Amino acid sequence: MTDSKPLTRMYFPGELAPGRSCELPPPQAHHALRVLRLAAGDAVTLFNGDGSEYAAVLERVKQGSVSAKVLDRRLVERESALGVTLGQALSSGERMDFTVQKAVELGVAAVQPLAAGRSVVRLSAERADKRLSHWRSVAIAACEQCGRNRVPAIAPVAALGSWLAQGAGRGDGALRLLLSLGAVTRLRDVPRPAAAVILLAGPEGGFTPEEDAAARRGGFLPVRLGPRVLRTETAAVAALAAMQALWGDF
Repeated sequence: MTDSKPLTRMYFPGELAPGRSCELPPPQAHHALRVLRLAAGDAVTLFNGDGSEYAAVLERVKQGSVSAKVLDRRLVERESALGVTLGQALSSGERMDFTVQKAVELGVAAVQPLAAGRSVVRLSAERADKRLSHWRSVAIAACEQCGRNRVPAIAPVAALGSWLAQGAGRGDGALRLLLSLGAVTRLRDVPRPAAAVILLAGPEGGFTPEEDAAARRGGFLPVRLGPRVLRTETAAVAALAAMQALWGDF
């Protein structure tokens, strides 16, 4: 067996068990072959979202095809005790990708993409499905990078008004926070939540006054991060980092 490459983690969407072999999915196989330049005998770590990670060794590596044999299973928990669902209004292209990627790295439990009145992006049903598949791939890649063994759920795109009307993913006792530049309350002044948190972040142009009012009626507490106007891809990430520092595992 050759020396193990550091941080060589790959997602496998299926059952994993010691002693079994598996064929890596095309994206992971391509990454192993073209990016990491792995060879037969190289050690890797596999995970499938069940909370464990699996020590494995590559058995067969050839053009477009990579198989691995699982050697051992380790239960490694890297999830944050602070369960946060991010309701993120759609932003354009790489901005949304960045938000999803960094939210996963910062321990978010789930992401709910939302179509808001000032969202620059307008998605047809077909495009929404394609973007959802892409965002889920971004989340998987972020888990591969940051060491998480559970992949956060990325929900289908929902209209903000409908989501709020349906309870905005309300859980019993969930703290509901709305990022708002005009808010009086600072995030650091909010008491430690007793349960989960639902964080609502706006698009490039912010929420409309009607959307802001609907969120407040839905139980969202407006909070601010500071006096500066943050870009949409910065705001949610900054808030998640601050919450982890205040109440989580930072």
